[in-house]
Amino acid sequence: MSKVLLLLALVSLAGGCAVTQGRERCGALLDSAWKELDVAKAEGFAGAVSHGKAAALLAHAKGQQTLERYPSCIEAADKARFYIAESRKGR
Repeated sequence: MSKVLLLLALVSLAGGCAVTQGRERCGALLDSAWKELDVAKAEGFAGAVSHGKAAALLAHAKGQQTLERYPSCIEAADKARFYIAESRKGR
C-alpha cells in the first residue's frame, strides 16, 4: 500500500513540474512576442496581414494563458512569432 502512495505522490509532483514549466514558457514567449511586435511596428515593418495575424494569435495566447491552457498558449505564441518575422519582411 505504501508503494502505491509513493508512486502516486511522485506522479503528482511530476505533473506539477510540467505545469510550472508550461506556465513559465508560455509567459516568456508572450513577453518576447509582444516586444517583437512592438519593435516591428516601431520600425515600420507592419505588413498588414502578418501583423494582424500575429496580434490576433497573441490575444488568443493570452486567453489560453488565463485559462491555464499552456500548450495551446505556447503554440499560438510560436505561430505569432512566425508572423511577426513575416511582418518585418514586409509580407
